[in-house]
Amino acid sequence: MNRSHPLITALAMCTMGFLYLPLLAVAVFSVNATKYGLVWRGFTLNWYVKLFSNELILNAAWNTLVLAVISTIIATILGTILAIGMDRFPWSGGTNTTLDLILHLPVVIPDIILAASLVIAFGLLRLVFSIFEPGLINMIIGHITFQVAFVALVVRSRLVSLGSDVEEAARDLFASTPYLLWRVTLPLLLPGIVAGGMLAFTLSLDDFVISFFTAGPDSVTLPLYIFAAVRRGVTPQIHALSTLVLLITIVMVVGTERLTRRSAKK
Repeated sequence: MNRSHPLITALAMCTMGFLYLPLLAVAVFSVNATKYGLVWRGFTLNWYVKLFSNELILNAAWNTLVLAVISTIIATILGTILAIGMDRFPWSGGTNTTLDLILHLPVVIPDIILAASLVIAFGLLRLVFSIFEPGLINMIIGHITFQVAFVALVVRSRLVSLGSDVEEAARDLFASTPYLLWRVTLPLLLPGIVAGGMLAFTLSLDDFVISFFTAGPDSVTLPLYIFAAVRRGVTPQIHALSTLVLLITIVMVVGTERLTRRSAKK
């Protein structure tokens, strides 16, 4: 067995430390008894107790969850349909290139540009239809606009890896289009759909720019709340909140990875 060079191992360990030591520091200070400063004053869970009794944080958490769940469900459905449509239906070379470019645009465009574009679009819609006031509906639409592209790219990569042999075999056995889609294509795509949905969900959870530009007074999310709170000074409650969000994300990622493995084995 070939052993890695000590320098490569050291660089890998430094990289891991650079990535995860700040997160560990936040978790440690979330159970520190001191309210200000970096001095360790003892272990306490008091900040977590106060966190769950803070109505502003609970409302922000609820808005964040509703926004992430609704936008992820819609984006996953639309992204899956888009991926299947682009990969399994005949398109001319020029059309396929154009669709591929359009699909990648929300991924490569800076968030600030997309957010400013959404503000203009919603402003025009308000002038014409007198709807789409800043709030949760606008935030859901804004999140869907960039989530769809990520879901479609993940699902499409799964489609490319699967190929079309199984679907052609099903067609040879006289499978109808609905049967083929429901009993063959979608089960094979399930790991990619789940992975794309989880990616969209995590992107929605930590999005700040688009939420900031489209939010209303009653639709504050956790990233917006943390931003406003940090400007007044970082408190242990912010550390506790950040730690909980991190733990929830880790649990979701691990659960998704195991679900994807089981689906792939089947």
